[in-house]
Amino acid sequence: MKAKVDLWFDDNHTLDLGRYKRLIKKLIYLTVTRSDITFTVGVLSRFMHQPREAHWSAALKILAYIKGCSGKGLVSRKHGHVHISG
Repeated sequence: MKAKVDLWFDDNHTLDLGRYKRLIKKLIYLTVTRSDITFTVGVLSRFMHQPREAHWSAALKILAYIKGCSGKGLVSRKHGHVHISG
């Protein structure tokens, strides 16, 4: 997340509530395997009752980040020993 972005006091108009909720719910489901986006998705989920333009923009930036980082992340395989590679 960008520093100094004020998501709490945004005066822009509200968005389509259903569309924002669907996106955030999918991102929450994705955090099970992607721990790098957990904090940001958690912050955006606080605004599910009344999303604004800044929240939608931040959610789209998460999608762009995920698209740019495909194939990266934590990989664990079952070999009988604990070995985590990134």
